[in-house]
Amino acid sequence: MANNLKHLAVHADDVDRARSFYEKTFGWQFNAWGPPNFFLIQTGNGEDAVQGALQGRREIVAGKPMFGFECTLGVESIDDTIAAVEANGGKIVMPKFHIPTVGTLIFFEDTEGNIVGAMQYLEKT
Repeated sequence: MANNLKHLAVHADDVDRARSFYEKTFGWQFNAWGPPNFFLIQTGNGEDAVQGALQGRREIVAGKPMFGFECTLGVESIDDTIAAVEANGGKIVMPKFHIPTVGTLIFFEDTEGNIVGAMQYLEKT
């Protein structure tokens, strides 16, 4: 696997307002999934479409609210990724968390203070 960008999340103070903006501006489609105020985003069709989510603004690192798009990289091995992040000066800021039917997720802080996700996705059958 090439560690491609697999998922983006849009954090919003007003989820309904953000949903309306992206629907009208880019034609994205939204489907409620999981907790309240959480939507899966269909950014397009075909292989080039990136999976997305719209959710309320949160702080993965206390005192550091998420602004901009939160990106998640698809990785072959979450454990190897954790080791590589730590060996290269990064810091794990959210330990492994399993999302049923999806995969195992971490968040790390890179050497520049950016918060990035890495997901070992479950194999689709």
